[in-house]
Amino acid sequence: MKHLVFATIAAGLLATASPLHAQLFYVGLRGGAGIPTGSFSEVSSTSEPGALDGAKAGLGYGLDAGINLGPLGFYAGFDRMRFECAEQSCGARDSKYRLQGVSAGVRLSVPLFPFVKPWVKGGVTFNELDAEFGEASSVPRFSTERSPGYEVGAGIDIPIAGGFFSVTPQVRYVGQKLDYRLPGVTTGGEVSTAANYYTIDLGLRLRSPI
Repeated sequence: MKHLVFATIAAGLLATASPLHAQLFYVGLRGGAGIPTGSFSEVSSTSEPGALDGAKAGLGYGLDAGINLGPLGFYAGFDRMRFECAEQSCGARDSKYRLQGVSAGVRLSVPLFPFVKPWVKGGVTFNELDAEFGEASSVPRFSTERSPGYEVGAGIDIPIAGGFFSVTPQVRYVGQKLDYRLPGVTTGGEVSTAANYYTIDLGLRLRSPI
């Protein structure tokens, strides 16, 4: 996935060599499902207190804004996701993970079709996670530090209402390691654990040429 980030950024830099066309500013709201992957999704009956695992698919929302300069664009965003945690791993039915943070990066449009506008993007993320395992756990709750990660994604813009709005389905992958320390449990340095996930989103954007 890191190679895809670099390829996306490189393609964006190459695109700046071509003449810039109409500039387009947009803001949008999106919502969708988050699908944990890797160790974040593994269910274990022998999890140690405070382990980041057992996450199940959840829901979330986000905001984004950006500017397109011809095929090249830049974006910034905010995300908030909630994942339930499997009882086998976290010890209580109401255990949950709440993850939120910001992102920024480059977006490259692929002008293949006159109506729908495919695109790919890659950027950096800065996320933090709150975990709640229930009062019966030896570690009822804790929060991670805000840590850097990366995201890659692809989607399409479907203009509606004369082009002033667009419907935007997209998929993303977020890769990250989150650092944290557990009071009374962690000794020495911080623990660093991966909490990677996919999202499947549907967004609505307001587009304004400038």
